[in-house]
Amino acid sequence: MSDFSFAGLNPDLILDAIESVDVRASSGLLALNSYENRVYQFLAEDNKRYVAKFYRPQRWSNEQIQEEHDFALELMGEEIPIVAPLVINGASLHHHADYRFALFPSAGGRQFEVDNLEQLEWMGRYIGRMHRVAQSKPFVHRPKVCTSSYLDTPKQVLLNGTLVPHHLQTAFHTILDMVIAETKQRLSSNYQAIRLHCDLHPGNILWRDGPTIVDLDDCRMGPAVQDIWMMLSGDKQQQFIQLDTLVEAYNEFHEFDTKQLPLIEPLRAMRMVHYMAWLSQRWEDPAFPQAFPWFAEDKYWENQILALKEQFSALQEAPLKL
Repeated sequence: MSDFSFAGLNPDLILDAIESVDVRASSGLLALNSYENRVYQFLAEDNKRYVAKFYRPQRWSNEQIQEEHDFALELMGEEIPIVAPLVINGASLHHHADYRFALFPSAGGRQFEVDNLEQLEWMGRYIGRMHRVAQSKPFVHRPKVCTSSYLDTPKQVLLNGTLVPHHLQTAFHTILDMVIAETKQRLSSNYQAIRLHCDLHPGNILWRDGPTIVDLDDCRMGPAVQDIWMMLSGDKQQQFIQLDTLVEAYNEFHEFDTKQLPLIEPLRAMRMVHYMAWLSQRWEDPAFPQAFPWFAEDKYWENQILALKEQFSALQEAPLKL
């Protein structure tokens, strides 16, 4: 589609798409919190709750989406608690009116608590199990965590965009260039790249008598520590305790490569830069100015300059050690 947004995705089209795979909604559509894609929960005539996920046009190829599905189904087959797409009529990826979509079972739960060491132990074990499966073979079509897609391309997006206020552009791009250069210098490529969830932050973990992992939409090849560092929070001492808890539990099922620990701050810097560019690229989607109105305000960019300065300092500090 020439339109990478969802201007043509109306309720009638959504319901028609769902019915095209022999599922009929008996309730209205409840929009769930998703900006990259469009996700709706509904009750079907079989009295089961489903989630329909419509993929943003032009983002992933069919092959890349199928690899996401196959990875989720593989993990679920190994009894790892992840929400995988439903296979209906022999397929998990469906097409309707130029949109691609999948159906998932609805999953509920409360938010994962990053400061709860017992919950961190659970997650450490499941990430270890997930990575034991993930390292068995690579993605063929999915991209890799790399400086090109997380730093170089985002830098050009931000440089060519119009959202950074004119009077802040020099300060912003100066510290951005410094962070990018320092990140590249410290980002060692001496690690085994495996299949990753790649976006395993607390918002993608539901808790109900244990964790349920959701949303493999960003899965890529990369270092194992990418699936761990986003669960670290607080000061250095708190992060040390959290990391030690995660890795000790992880090692019960798969050996963690401690040589990857110096990658944590470079990976954090890459996510910061990528996130700003992602918002900038999606700004023409009407949903984004409504959801992120602060992104176009001077204060946001002033805060980003400060955050990048802090990250530049963090990159120069000694990495966490176990």
